[in-house]
Amino acid sequence: MDWQGQKLAETLMQAMLAAFAVAAFATGYVLGSFRTMLLAYAGGVVLTALITVPDWPFYNRHPLKWLDPAEAERHPRPQPQPEGASKKKPSKTHKKVGLVNSFGYIDREEAP
Repeated sequence: MDWQGQKLAETLMQAMLAAFAVAAFATGYVLGSFRTMLLAYAGGVVLTALITVPDWPFYNRHPLKWLDPAEAERHPRPQPQPEGASKKKPSKTHKKVGLVNSFGYIDREEAP
């Protein structure tokens, strides 16, 4: 199942469960039977599961193209740097103001 197929399956599941809930409530209300309402909703849940859970072919309309292993070795991904290894300097200067509380200094930005 591809990404668009997953989205389609989730959308179908939500719409079908909502529709079956409304239909089951209406059926149970008209017939005056709580049991009929529960059976109608349970049937809707089973039908929804049969449509959305298996990997049907219409969920695979947009397959992903995987990178060939040999191609991946020729073009390795750049490794992320550790957080402390950044060499960027801050563009604005911050100056600590002498306001001290139990949590420490309060930072306030000074205009350059």
